Amino acid sequence: MLFLSISLVACEKETIIDEDKLPDEIKTFVSTHFPDKKILQSVKEFDDFSTSYRVILEGNYQLVFDHKKEIEEIEGIEKLPDSVIPVKILDYVSANYPANYIIKWNKEKTHQEVVLGNRLELEFNNDGDFLRIDN
Repeated sequence: MLFLSISLVACEKETIIDEDKLPDEIKTFVSTHFPDKKILQSVKEFDDFSTSYRVILEGNYQLVFDHKKEIEEIEGIEKLPDSVIPVKILDYVSANYPANYIIKWNKEKTHQEVVLGNRLELEFNNDGDFLRIDN
C-alpha cells in the first residue's frame, strides 16, 4: 500500500504558468540567447519529486530547464543560436560538418548530444570531447 501511495505521488504533473511566473534565471536565458523570439507557452513539470520547466518559443524552439533552473535541452527545427552550444562542441561541428548546423542539444549526467540538420546524432563527453556518432 505504501509503494502504491509513493508511486502515485511521484507521477508527472504539468501546470501551464504565465511568463511572469517563470524564474528570473529562465527569463534571462531566453532574452539573452533568443532575444527576437516570444515565449508562447511555459510549463512547470513535477516528476519524481523534482521540478523542471519547459518553455516553447516562436519558431518552434523548445527549451527544458532542470530543478536548478539550468538549461538541459534545446530543440528546434532551425539552427540553434551558437551562443547556446558549448564552444568545444560548436568548434567540432564547424570543423567536421561545415555544411550542417545544430538543431538540438541535450545534456545528460554523463554526456552531451547534438543533432545536426541532416539528423546525424553526435555524442560528446561533459568536457565537450567527441565520443561517437550515435545511431
